[in-house]
Amino acid sequence: MLKRFFLVSGMGISLFLVWFAVSNYRASRSIAEENLLGLAHSLAAAIEGMAARDPSLHSLAEFHTTDIAFFALIDGEGRYRFHTNADLVGTSTDIDRFIAVLRNKTGTATRVTLGTGEKAYEFCSPLYLPGETLALCITLHTYRADAVVRRAEFNLAAIFSLLIAGWVLLAILYRFSLREERHKIEMEQRERLAQLGEMGAMLAHEIRNPLAGIKGYAQIVEKKPQDARNAGFAQGIVKETLRLERLVNDLLAYAGSESFSMGVVDLHDLVDGAVSLIRHEAEAQHVTVKCECREGLEVSGNRDKLGQVLLNLMKNALQAMPDGGNLSLRGGATGKNVTISVSDSGHGIAAEDMNRIFEPFFTTKARGTGLGLALCKKIVEEHKGNIHVESTPGKGTTVSLVLPGVKGQRKGGSQS
Repeated sequence: MLKRFFLVSGMGISLFLVWFAVSNYRASRSIAEENLLGLAHSLAAAIEGMAARDPSLHSLAEFHTTDIAFFALIDGEGRYRFHTNADLVGTSTDIDRFIAVLRNKTGTATRVTLGTGEKAYEFCSPLYLPGETLALCITLHTYRADAVVRRAEFNLAAIFSLLIAGWVLLAILYRFSLREERHKIEMEQRERLAQLGEMGAMLAHEIRNPLAGIKGYAQIVEKKPQDARNAGFAQGIVKETLRLERLVNDLLAYAGSESFSMGVVDLHDLVDGAVSLIRHEAEAQHVTVKCECREGLEVSGNRDKLGQVLLNLMKNALQAMPDGGNLSLRGGATGKNVTISVSDSGHGIAAEDMNRIFEPFFTTKARGTGLGLALCKKIVEEHKGNIHVESTPGKGTTVSLVLPGVKGQRKGGSQS
């Protein structure tokens, strides 16, 4: 859409510049003709005044301007009564347009070519003297008046050259843009294929291990159906099946785009509910859970989805503290937003892994799928929030969720 806008704008500007240059060029010719005609009338009036004051016409020999190539006075018999070339005075002329001026009593103006090859402007008009009428013919140089035309021609050529150069440059840039776009698409396709390959390898690995366990347990049960150990083998089958089920559910949740209902969620109740689900596992692992969350804080979202995020983050924290430690949850308000943080005292995240922790299927765990944090990030962004991770190797990790709060938060506080 943006490319089309710039293309249409460029074409519009180009057409306007072409119209302006052509119009200016066409107008320049009429302006040049008007300048020459005005100059000719002014010179004719001056010559007529001098001829009226000096009937002998000798004073006209001293009348010179840079614009006049030559001028002459012709009588009714076709003889030169005056000419800037004194050798022609008294000779006859056979130029019909000079005689026609006297016969028709009207002036003429036309472009002519001199014997030297120069293009000139010729103006002829009747000149009235006491007792007779002469034909005044003035031939003017046109280079000063035609400077307007030459300037317009230069402007026309410059505008056309710039437009051609501009469009050629635009075509080159457009070609490079298309090439870059194709390259980008190819790189994205390669990246997607690489991700699909990585996902396929990860899925093959994750699915193969539970299937191998299920197969082994089932073969033992099949060979010794009455064995007392079958109950344990059956539990192993159920455990591995549940593992596969969780993997499939995580994949569906990450890849899915189904809509979910939104409502007002009390942050204190949300945190308490998530902690209650993890507390037994934390106690068995010698992890102390501490929860600090103000009452009256509310966010707009889906309770089940946000609860899933907190549960995933707390399970990650427990996995980072296999030998026990401290797990703390804090909830508070920052401006119009609500912040939830989950902190642990575990082994932390290596600096080289920090940029990849939200990538799907990236994991450093032996039995992890790499979908936990990616799914958390997806859910938080669907709630128009953001997620941030800070970690120090050997000291612990803090994951912070920032979600838009509901207007009119109730005041109060609680600690559990």
